[in-house]
Amino acid sequence: MPTLLVIDDEPAIRYAFADVFRAPEVRLLTAGSAREGLALMAQHRPDVLILDINLPDLPGLETFRRAQAIDAKTPVIFITAYGTTETAIEAMKLGAYDYLLKPLEHEQLCEVIARAFDISRLMRVPAVVGQTDPATDSADVLVGKSAGMQNVYKAIGRVAPQDVTVLILGESGTGKELVARAIYHHSQRSHQPYLAINCAAIPENLLESELFGHEKGAFTGALKQKNGRVEEADGGTIFLDEIADMSRPLQAKLLRFLEDGSFTRVGGTRELRVD
Repeated sequence: MPTLLVIDDEPAIRYAFADVFRAPEVRLLTAGSAREGLALMAQHRPDVLILDINLPDLPGLETFRRAQAIDAKTPVIFITAYGTTETAIEAMKLGAYDYLLKPLEHEQLCEVIARAFDISRLMRVPAVVGQTDPATDSADVLVGKSAGMQNVYKAIGRVAPQDVTVLILGESGTGKELVARAIYHHSQRSHQPYLAINCAAIPENLLESELFGHEKGAFTGALKQKNGRVEEADGGTIFLDEIADMSRPLQAKLLRFLEDGSFTRVGGTRELRVD
């Protein structure tokens, strides 16, 4: 059961989360102040943190920094009123997962939190080799003792310590994502974000925005600036599945990004760079 921690000084917000997220699907923890919430975080290590920017005892960014110090793998979603969006944008630059504007929309809230739960699980659940017992019952296992699988394990061991882009080839169902996660968990980036994107599952007209983000007003429905997945994974690892299903113009943009880490948001003119 995933754990969700909500830190917000408004009782109505906490009651609303309690109404939407219930056991046994989700274990919900709530706090009315930053210090109370940080204590709960240190004790329970939640899978996702919902953080209000305007708290009575600590500024939002300071609360975020302390939360990151407790567990940098916990995705943090800011909730904010219109007057504090600049702080939320600053928090995104520092590594927050997302921010939502009050009043919260039920469908958007559930979608963002579900995605954050999934990302949190991928970062925490190791991909292990089937020759040994899994570290936990929830570990995902790479199975096989054949010579071919031994070569796969050796390749993972050679590539994981290096700071390089990795191409993983294989037919559908052969475990490419497990290999990607095994590389991540054995790399020096294992304490940083891990994101996975199935390029075939996202409509072509939305994929560029999903990867690289967009500026406010870039297209119909772009009501605010949105960071792309490559920014969310800055300092960590991103796994792009089914890249051959991308359009060729987008593949060219991806190639440029892979070469030097530079990209431009949809509708933007400023070149950005991430690791």
